[in-house]
Amino acid sequence: MQYARAMSPEPHPTEIKLRKQSRQLVVSFDNGSRFELPFEYLRVHSPSAEVKGHGPGQEVLQLGKENVGVLDIEPVGQYAIKLVFDDGHATGLYTWKYLFELGRDYVRKWADYQSRVRAHEAKHGKRS
Repeated sequence: MQYARAMSPEPHPTEIKLRKQSRQLVVSFDNGSRFELPFEYLRVHSPSAEVKGHGPGQEVLQLGKENVGVLDIEPVGQYAIKLVFDDGHATGLYTWKYLFELGRDYVRKWADYQSRVRAHEAKHGKRS
């Protein structure tokens, strides 16, 4: 998908590519940033209420998403995309700002997620 540059102080995507074989969404921004975001990472960090909850502390840990796929990308106006995952999840709107944040903060966010999974496994046993 190609996107026209919007007048905004925040980075705006210039190109979004779905790479199904490598299970990555590649997003290039107008500030020169380019991120390769794994599907699992995108799924467990979905901006949906199902994942984020309706307020701080209501997040729901997403488990068993290692092999999740993305079936489609649907544009939402000039500000976001909706990812349609093969596990039936399709309610999160990934705004340009959030996609950039996911790319920029990948190392920290992924480490935080893995730490939460390990804590869950220590308490409840292996992933389901």
